[in-house]
Amino acid sequence: MIFTYLTLLSLFLYIVFVSGCLPVQRSALLQLKKGFNFSMPESWQPNTNCCQWGGVLCDGDSGNVIHLDLSSHNIWGRIDPSLFNLTSLCILNLAFNNFYGSLIPSSGWEKLGNLTHLNLSNTGLMGQVPIGISRLNNLVSLDLSNLNAYAPGQSLLELRDPDLRALLQGLSNLRVLYLDGVKISASGEEWCGALARSTPELQELSLEDCSLSDGIAISLSKLRSLSVIVLGQNNLNTNLPDFFDNFTSLSVLRLGYCGLKGFFPKDIFHLKNLTIVDVSFNPMLSGSLPDFTTDSTLEHLVLYKSKFSGFLPDTIGNVRYLKMLDLSNCHFYGKIPSSIWNLTQLMNLDLSSNNFTDLIPLFESFSSIVEITLAHNQKSGSIPTGYGVRGLQKLIRLDLSNNSLFGPIPETLFNLPQLQTLLLSQNKLSSKLPEFSKASLLKYIDLSNNNLQGKIPRTLFQLSELLYLSLATNNFNGFFQLNSIVFLKNLFYLDLSNSGLSFLEEDDSFFISLFPKIATLKLVACNLTKIPHFLKYQDQILALDLSLNGISGNIPSWIWSVGNGSLFQLNLSCNFFTHVEGPFFNSFESYHAVLDLHSNKLQGPIPLPWPNTMIIDYSDNNFSSSIPYNLSLYLNYTTFLSFAKNNLSGKIPDSLCHATHLFILDLSYNGLTGSIPPCFMGDGIDLYVLNLRMNHLQGSIPLEIREKCNFQTINFNSNLLEGQLPRSLINCQALEVLDLGNNDLTDTFPNWLGNISSLLILILHSNKFYGPFSLPTNNHGKTCFFQELQILDISSNNFNGSLCIECFSNFKAMMRINNDKESGKSAIGVNYFSLSRKRYQDSIIITIKGRSLELQKIMSIYKSIDFSDNNFDGEIPTVIGNLVSLYLLNMSGNALTGQIPHQLGNLTQLESLDLSKNHLSGKIPLELASLTFLSALNLSYNNLVGTIPEGDQFSTFSNTSFEGNEGLCRLPCNTSVRTANNITISPPTFDDRENKSYMIILGILFGVAFGGSMAIVVVLDVMCYDGSRWRKSKRSADG
Repeated sequence: MIFTYLTLLSLFLYIVFVSGCLPVQRSALLQLKKGFNFSMPESWQPNTNCCQWGGVLCDGDSGNVIHLDLSSHNIWGRIDPSLFNLTSLCILNLAFNNFYGSLIPSSGWEKLGNLTHLNLSNTGLMGQVPIGISRLNNLVSLDLSNLNAYAPGQSLLELRDPDLRALLQGLSNLRVLYLDGVKISASGEEWCGALARSTPELQELSLEDCSLSDGIAISLSKLRSLSVIVLGQNNLNTNLPDFFDNFTSLSVLRLGYCGLKGFFPKDIFHLKNLTIVDVSFNPMLSGSLPDFTTDSTLEHLVLYKSKFSGFLPDTIGNVRYLKMLDLSNCHFYGKIPSSIWNLTQLMNLDLSSNNFTDLIPLFESFSSIVEITLAHNQKSGSIPTGYGVRGLQKLIRLDLSNNSLFGPIPETLFNLPQLQTLLLSQNKLSSKLPEFSKASLLKYIDLSNNNLQGKIPRTLFQLSELLYLSLATNNFNGFFQLNSIVFLKNLFYLDLSNSGLSFLEEDDSFFISLFPKIATLKLVACNLTKIPHFLKYQDQILALDLSLNGISGNIPSWIWSVGNGSLFQLNLSCNFFTHVEGPFFNSFESYHAVLDLHSNKLQGPIPLPWPNTMIIDYSDNNFSSSIPYNLSLYLNYTTFLSFAKNNLSGKIPDSLCHATHLFILDLSYNGLTGSIPPCFMGDGIDLYVLNLRMNHLQGSIPLEIREKCNFQTINFNSNLLEGQLPRSLINCQALEVLDLGNNDLTDTFPNWLGNISSLLILILHSNKFYGPFSLPTNNHGKTCFFQELQILDISSNNFNGSLCIECFSNFKAMMRINNDKESGKSAIGVNYFSLSRKRYQDSIIITIKGRSLELQKIMSIYKSIDFSDNNFDGEIPTVIGNLVSLYLLNMSGNALTGQIPHQLGNLTQLESLDLSKNHLSGKIPLELASLTFLSALNLSYNNLVGTIPEGDQFSTFSNTSFEGNEGLCRLPCNTSVRTANNITISPPTFDDRENKSYMIILGILFGVAFGGSMAIVVVLDVMCYDGSRWRKSKRSADG
């Protein structure tokens, strides 16, 4: 009896306990669990009430599971088909799990007909969105967003069959649709039309990175209830439609990175519910900010990298709920209005890379602000002190770099309690760094490129959290004890280059053991005379730069094992090292980026480098061996190799062609002999730059040049090459520089090179070219002649005939005057290492005032023509007057006749004009006197007559510029311009003053320092440059 009672009681309790969960539902959940790999909540146990399991909610009447939320449980594995047995589900949320590599189930979804909310976002599920989802007629919210975290830009899910139209056609109740990262691949008419037809009551729409294209169709305007529109990272390539300001419920508008252009409608800013506007990274989208009203609800305004411009309106202070204001990389200008202080809820302020001027505003009202970035503007004045910054109690990051700020750095900045990042580089800040009392949280400090003076405050070395410190390029004085670094336990980046400090180091093994594990150390131009000893024990260093110092003697063998094989960049250039101790750290498994030993006094044979090094620069030393034949074994990943300016001899080994990753090879200024290895230009390595200038190479240029040639620079100047130019050079359609000067090449003018549209520089100086300077035509008879050519030098050859008028008419690049922005462009060359912004600079030799000068840096605005010392006859074509951007024009030493065209007065940029030793007649055109930049003029030894024009630059030219013209005279015109003592002399030499100017600058200054023109400094012998100042050469003192 008792047993029966207990049995019935147990059964009753069991039924009560599990009555809320149907066995079929529990079974489905347990089967679903088997497909997962994760630690389920402890409540998911057999023989328990599944309605009480974590993430599960059941209907109180039926016991069916109606809500399953397993989001953010780090689930991985697969979705078992048993999921579709939970047919009463209304809400399913599996978001933020890790199903990467698992396909989304292709069938079964149609069984979940009661679903109102489906969220599979950020799960990593892959494949085609199943057609069954389109049959979930009760869906109110659908989120399938899956932005690929492992391969950005590559979609995991796609809508192809069904497409978006088919997916939406049964979802008329949909209010929320998020498909970010799903590959839809539809035009504006297609995706906008599908939404308008099937989801008329849609309120939230997010289609970021969905491969949408071709605009936003007007049919989207039918969705009048939209409150959220997110279309970023698509290729819409369209103007923003005006109907967007009719979305009266709009609160969120995110259209970043989607190719918007035209003008942003101002009325959108006045929408009553608008809280977020993000149109960042639309560089063709223009606009300006409106006058904001006091009822503005904006919280985030992000215009980064667009063409928004104008003043920052004073009414910005009305946007009192604003939390983020990012106007960086736009075109705003003027003052920052004081009303910005009213934005008391502002947390992030970024106005960097604009043209804001005037003083830095006071920040005391920004009590909530976390980040302030005003870098890269024209801000002047001093940094606020005292109460001006004390209110920044929550500030974490302050960036005022790249402005014109002056005065001291206030102590108050270092005492801000939450400040972690302080960036003040590239200003004019002066005075001493203050001692400070707090600043325990500072992690990043960059004060480089200022005028800071005095000693380094000792409290700087009490910043126990400091990770990054740069004090480079300042005017500090006194001694810096390297051992003081030991107190910065977490320091990984230290740059004290050009700081003005004198460095001391104690060889104390106790201190050496306490040094932080530095990853990057830069001690450029620090007057070091030896390599710091503590480096020997730095086993985690990645980048070490000791260039531009006075370190002499041997490079020690231990330097190759610094970083325990992890050293990524090593720069010992511009010192006085004489020998390399070996062996290198010889591991073919390690990988290195830069080994830079250039501009030392290293001698002896070429040392074999680290294996697997990308950048190898041994240039400007005294190495005197041949190139090792087995060198290529160490060049598995080498992209840049320079042995230029050494004393190398022997032949160039063919084995270099085994370095298949090599892009830039510079063996110039050596004594190499033999021929050019054919594999350099054929099917061996695919070079971008090949510089063999100033050697003793013989033979012809290899005839077979690869069909898909990537050469950008070919420089064979000053060798003993002969024969014709290979016609296969036409394969090099990316060629920019071709310098074949000072050889024995014999050929006609290579007009067929005019089909290389990228060609900027062509130098054939001092060869044996002959025949006319003629114009090529293509198959249709249309001219195609060096459209982008900037420098053409065919001087000192045997060309003859008249000058081709049509040829000059095709020099389109010489007809364009660069604007201010283009004038600031870098020199012509090739970028080869983005991590350190390294760039290979092309160089050429030009002739001016009878002297040959090497341009180490060819500015992209420099244009010149040199046809001197040939046999050209006839008149100077007047069309040359259209080449308005020419800096140099030299046609001396020919047999040209006729008058000097007055159209040359149009060459407003001209700085050097040489028409000497011809048969020109008539008067000197008065228009030449208006060439205000003209600094070198030679019209001597012609048949010119009349008076020499007066005024401007002409008054600075001596008689040597005009001698040899019996009919010329200066006002008052009573005597001719003759040579000294009426004796005919050889072509003019230069006086001491001119010689001194050449020696001082070792080059030539094109342009004048006044008058607003941009001066181009051409340096004959560049020693070393560290990005901020020239090295003071000590070599002259050492002999």
